[in-house]
Amino acid sequence: MKKIIRMLTAVAAGLALAAPGTLTTPAAAATTPASASRIELPRPTGAFAVGRDTLHLVDRDRKDPWVPTADRELLLSLYYPTLPHTGTPAPYMAVPEAKALLTDRGQLGEHATPERIAATRTHARDNALPRPSMRRYPLIVLSPGFTAPRSSLSTLAEELASRGYVVAAVDHAYESDGTLFPGGRMLNCTACEQVFPDKSLYRVSDGRARDIPFLLDRLTGPGSAWRYSWLIDSRHIGMAGHSIGGAAASAAMAADPRVDAGVNMDGTFFTPVPGSGLDGRPFLMLAGDPALLPPDFPDTSWEDNWPLLDGWKRWLTVTGAGHAGFTDWPVLGDQVGYTHPETPLSGTRSQQITRAYVGDFFDLHLRGMQAPRLDGPTAADPEVVFHRR
Repeated sequence: MKKIIRMLTAVAAGLALAAPGTLTTPAAAATTPASASRIELPRPTGAFAVGRDTLHLVDRDRKDPWVPTADRELLLSLYYPTLPHTGTPAPYMAVPEAKALLTDRGQLGEHATPERIAATRTHARDNALPRPSMRRYPLIVLSPGFTAPRSSLSTLAEELASRGYVVAAVDHAYESDGTLFPGGRMLNCTACEQVFPDKSLYRVSDGRARDIPFLLDRLTGPGSAWRYSWLIDSRHIGMAGHSIGGAAASAAMAADPRVDAGVNMDGTFFTPVPGSGLDGRPFLMLAGDPALLPPDFPDTSWEDNWPLLDGWKRWLTVTGAGHAGFTDWPVLGDQVGYTHPETPLSGTRSQQITRAYVGDFFDLHLRGMQAPRLDGPTAADPEVVFHRR
């Protein structure tokens, strides 16, 4: 369980989520104190401006695994290439969500108020017009770590959209510390009350694997729920996740052959890769620094599952990157003067590496582009260690 435990401690740099519950996101109810500089996500490096929609999905044919009286709900932030200067700036998160996360997780709240975190500047714009194009864009699904909101992967989502992808960042109901769903409903981590006592975390990755086929049906099938579904090239779909979201990526690939490529960012394989493999589909394992692991939390799941990956594969580790290093948290922590001891690599550098390697992986396997940095070590990225390939 080491990676989950590291997430629950290292993400104490943690915050909250941007998650209003309609197709249009209301303006952030947050102001930046005059005495504090505004926090800003790293600017995307791709060629395209980025738009963002919010989409609420309800699976009427499936009950929620944590609240059996409720239908399963998902809340999506959909990022896409857009016309520059259209739409309005997209808020990072709502103040109540930031307050819930900072209250629950502690130390970052000693350095920044919920209002300041909520007002973090993004580079996406709500209600932006899609970029005219003769081609469609591959779809990438992003699943966050357990108890973390989808906003924790905003930097990666904006980067991928700027490189020519549609990105669906997902909040799985009752699995984050605080997410605002439609109707002003704050859904907290009911799942935590059920999986931690009996250590049944596989229920989380199993459940998310069941979410993905429904999500893909609603985004790419007949009568799509998203107004810009025509942007998606449904022949090319990838999934990446952080922590247990990474375990969900391989589990979703096993459950749905439409997912062509997957990335696990420092997540224990609570749901193992099937003995029959993933039908030769490519998979990237991107891990934090083993030297930062607590010595008393052994986890052999990567060693156990590596031989079962039967397609193109890489196992990379990032020196100085702790468990939260693949999320927004170090970026935000750096700007408020808080560096978590388990993520000593700077937020700037952590995100440069995450965006470069995850982006190149999908460029290679969803778009057929060259990705030489995935061939082996490079002097430009001395922190990246090719553990196996």
